[in-house]
Amino acid sequence: MFLLDFLASHVHALVFSVLLLGLLIGSFLNVVVYRLPKMLMHDWQAQAREILNLPAEADKQTFNLILPNSSCPHCAHEIKPWENIPIFSWLFLRGKCSACKAPISTRYPLVELTCGLLSAYVAWHFGFTWQTGSMLLLTWGLLAMSLIDADHQLLPDALVLPLLWLGLIVNQFGLFASPADALWGAIAGYLSLWSVYWLFKLVTGKEGMGYGDFKLLAMLGAWGGWQILPLTILLSSLVGAVLGVIMLRLRKAETSTPIPFGPYLAIAGWIALLWGEQITASYLQIAGFK
Repeated sequence: MFLLDFLASHVHALVFSVLLLGLLIGSFLNVVVYRLPKMLMHDWQAQAREILNLPAEADKQTFNLILPNSSCPHCAHEIKPWENIPIFSWLFLRGKCSACKAPISTRYPLVELTCGLLSAYVAWHFGFTWQTGSMLLLTWGLLAMSLIDADHQLLPDALVLPLLWLGLIVNQFGLFASPADALWGAIAGYLSLWSVYWLFKLVTGKEGMGYGDFKLLAMLGAWGGWQILPLTILLSSLVGAVLGVIMLRLRKAETSTPIPFGPYLAIAGWIALLWGEQITASYLQIAGFK
C-alpha cells in the first residue's frame, strides 16, 4: 500500500515506473509479434489436416509465447537473461549475437523504446487512475497488432477480440465513454468499414481491406465510443495515404501492392482516444464553427 500511495502522490515516480514496465513489456511484445503468427499458422494447418482427413503431424517441440526460450536465429544460441535486458543488452552487445556475432535487428530495441515511451506518456496523461491501467493494455495491444499487420497483413482475433470486450467492460464504468456510446461505437465501427469493403468490392471486384480492419475499428469504437470514429477514420486515411505513397516509392512497388491499414487505424485510434476532443475543438474553431 505504501508503494501505491507513493506512486499516486508522485507523478514523476509513476511515469518512471511505467516507463520501465513499458520497456519490459516491449521486450515481450517482440516475442508476441514473432511467435503468434507462427502459432496461428500451425493451428490453421492442423485444422486443415483434420478437415481433409489427413494424418496429424508428428509431435513437434512445444512452441508458444513462453517456450522454447529465445535464441539466436543464426546459431541457435540460447539468449541468457542478462542478454535480454531491454535496450541495454542490445547496446552492451553492440547489436550482435554474443556467440556468432551475427547482427541483431535494431527493430528489437526500437520496439522496446517505443513501448516504454508510449506507456510513460499514458501514465503522465491520465495519472494514477484506472484509465491509465486500461489504456496501457490497449496501447500494448495496438502496438503488437500494428507490427504483426505490417509483417503479415494479419490482425489476429486473439488480440483484437479480447480488447474489444475489454473496451466494452471498462466503459461499463464510464472510463472513456458511456456504456451506450461504447456499444454503438463497436457496432458503427464494424459496419462502417464493412460497408466500404462491400461497396468497393461491388464496384471494382476486388477486396480493398481485410475483415480484421472491421474488427479493429469496432474495438476502437468500443473504447472511445462512436464519437471518435469520424476522427479515427479521417486521421488513418490521411496518414495511410501519405505514408503509403512514401513506402511504395521507397520500395519501388506498384500501386496495386497491398498496404496494411491496421497500423494507421491503430495510430489514429490511439490519438483520438487521448486528444480527440482537443483536435475536434481546434478544427471547429479554425473552421469558424465555434
